[in-house]
Amino acid sequence: MTAINSIPGSFRDPSGFLFLYEGRYFRQINSSYKENFDQLIQSGLYHRLVESGLLISHKEVTEKLEQAVECYKIIEPQFIPFISYPFEWCFSQLKNAAILTLEIQKIALEFGMSLKDASAYNIQYLNGNPIFIDTLSFEIYLEGSPWVAYRQFCQHFLAPLALMAYGDVRLSQLLRVYLDGLPLDLTSVLLPARARFRWPILMHIFLHGRSQRYFSKRPKTFNHLKINKKGLLELIGSLDSAIRALDWKPQKEEWSDYYQESNYSSEAMNYKREVVEQFIDRVRPSTLWDLGANIGIFSRLASRLGINTVSFDLSPACTEQNYLEVIAQGEKNLLPLILDLTNPSPSLGWANEERMSLVERGPVEMIMVLALIHHLVIGNNLPFEKIASFLNKIGDTLIIEFVPKTDPQVQKLLCTREDIFPDYTQDLFEDSFKPYFSIEERILLKSTGRTLYLMKKVGRSG
Repeated sequence: MTAINSIPGSFRDPSGFLFLYEGRYFRQINSSYKENFDQLIQSGLYHRLVESGLLISHKEVTEKLEQAVECYKIIEPQFIPFISYPFEWCFSQLKNAAILTLEIQKIALEFGMSLKDASAYNIQYLNGNPIFIDTLSFEIYLEGSPWVAYRQFCQHFLAPLALMAYGDVRLSQLLRVYLDGLPLDLTSVLLPARARFRWPILMHIFLHGRSQRYFSKRPKTFNHLKINKKGLLELIGSLDSAIRALDWKPQKEEWSDYYQESNYSSEAMNYKREVVEQFIDRVRPSTLWDLGANIGIFSRLASRLGINTVSFDLSPACTEQNYLEVIAQGEKNLLPLILDLTNPSPSLGWANEERMSLVERGPVEMIMVLALIHHLVIGNNLPFEKIASFLNKIGDTLIIEFVPKTDPQVQKLLCTREDIFPDYTQDLFEDSFKPYFSIEERILLKSTGRTLYLMKKVGRSG
């Protein structure tokens, strides 16, 4: 019989765990969670949330699986094509995930339940929208009980959003260091003084942080705190107002207007689109990652064909613009994310296993690397061979653009530094990639001097 492989990211939950079995993902519900799970289903809360698109659906498994002890039920959750993390989201993605969490908590109270945790990792993006994925986060509500997930919500959502809105949007990367959310005392230090004059921020971050320190020394006092349902709903409403009031407007960044300022004529840009579409159609991948996607113009050539597409870019402004377009157009197959390709998301958490690295979330069937190779080589001193080796780890086929040194964008990179790149040539580029990818086709882009390549991983058949 095939063995159960538990998913490391779910081992902390005493109510159950995720596991992989014969290529499919399942969730075991432990006997200790029986009463809460039955309330979730029988009260109608599960069906209300699923029908509203707020909670991931599941089906109960009747086939016999090898089960761990203390098993009450096995469910198979709806499949998520790509797992992303809060530190990879843009401002509006994190904000919408926060609003979703509060909406679920408010609805849960209507059905006599409450969220026992409010981790941002309970949210994923599916069909362009945030969705709650932890079926075991609900517990029966006891009248007078405080919201036990209040601190976690503030640390996972309100604190980083406030820092992004009042400080610098790049402070969201602190979530990569503090996996259980940003400490409120640290947030209080980092927030500018003007944030103190915003009552919700003052109450939920500054004063909340102080109360944390107070009750940490007096745990018995905290255990006797009582709050009725009306007060709890007022707390949720206050948090919702605080989140919705936070805003961030992207400033013009160096590459956010790249396509408007590049040397592409409209004719050359249209031709590039045609070539990329031909390459995509030739391979017909089901999954694609676009690295250095900017605002997702070329990502959409794939996503609009029904291909599950992840659109990565270093710029928070570009990712924000890309995501807002996803919302505006109701796009279902495109997920914009923030990624520094020179320092991609690593394995994090206990034993470096709770959160997967970018490499672990691959390989993907196709990768696009358009107008990026010169940034990696000249902007970041990365050799061609290192780039080829990394791309070989994460993708089966490759659409990549070589930008010659004579290109205006390359000259722009070189204008503030010495040209120490005599080996930046097209011949060396091809030679460096050949051990990892076979060149299936190369096409010179009209009027640009740039070349588009379709490559296939060496040793891959089909």
